[in-house]
Amino acid sequence: MGDRWQVEVDRSVCIGSGMCLNHAPEGFRLDSARQSHPADPESDANEKILAAAEGCPVEAITLTLLASGEVVFPPEE
Repeated sequence: MGDRWQVEVDRSVCIGSGMCLNHAPEGFRLDSARQSHPADPESDANEKILAAAEGCPVEAITLTLLASGEVVFPPEE
């Protein structure tokens, strides 16, 4: 069985650019205020979700391994 991620969007940081939708249209939704949120807060690990997190211009998306709580993205500085 593959890794599972907790997908979170910090809505206080999100600027509603929609870049996450460009990378993973099945993984994110914009609400009426153009704020992003995950379509499913628990997701199988996949390249599209990772690309969405990496492509967010304000790093509002956090990916965490469900099994261990280890942060996948953003990388620790």
